[in-house]
Amino acid sequence: MTTYDEDTETDAVFAALAHTSRRRMLDIIRDQPGLTVGALASHFDTSRITVMNHLATLTEAGLVISEKHGRARNLYLNAAPIHAIHQRWIDSYGAYWADQALTLKSMAEAAHQHKKDLQDDD
Repeated sequence: MTTYDEDTETDAVFAALAHTSRRRMLDIIRDQPGLTVGALASHFDTSRITVMNHLATLTEAGLVISEKHGRARNLYLNAAPIHAIHQRWIDSYGAYWADQALTLKSMAEAAHQHKKDLQDDD
């Protein structure tokens, strides 16, 4: 069972991921770990303030970690919140469907073997 804090954190992640620009930022940061804020901003046709606002949302959701080095701020993707969502909803369903696939495979193999046995008896 989830707690109020877990739901609040999950809501923040979904809200952060709801905007196209923020998802694109995560892709860029994932592909270029340690990217500076200025370098990230250069990928967008918006003001640096807009980029900073999006970064604040991503940081508050725990999706971006920033480290300050002198005057530069380096950005890193933190995939843990997305992984937690995956575990909560996908892993349990994935296990169920994996079991179903194995059952179907066993049934198909048994049917094939039965058909082969009938052909061998002829």
